Amino acid sequence: QVQLVESGGGLVQPGGSLRLSCVASGPSFSSLYMAWFRQTPGKEREFVASIAGNGVRLDYAHAVKGRFTISRDNAKNTVYLQMNNLQPEDTAVYYCAARMHPYTSNYVAAYEYWGQGTQVTASS
Repeated sequence: QVQLVESGGGLVQPGGSLRLSCVASGPSFSSLYMAWFRQTPGKEREFVASIAGNGVRLDYAHAVKGRFTISRDNAKNTVYLQMNNLQPEDTAVYYCAARMHPYTSNYVAAYEYWGQGTQVTASS
């Protein structure tokens, strides 16, 4: 069983930055494909970014490419999401997700494990 705990959300002004962290406990972290999703009220959860177990392959949603960076530290069982130039449309609850497969997916149903979510708000 894998448990995921996110942190780092908060309120920033448009153009600001935040770094989210997600710490995993359970089986070998380096074997997990990790991802970040986000969700706003009344809308479906959407893919933001994913990273392979060895950190080599990175994938991003078009809306965040060039502004967000996903990374991981397997020694610390942690995945990060660095978010720069945040805009009001980035406001959402951000979720960390994990799957026990060696390739990426941007589908919610493909991920077996989820964190509780952390709120990110970009507003003046």
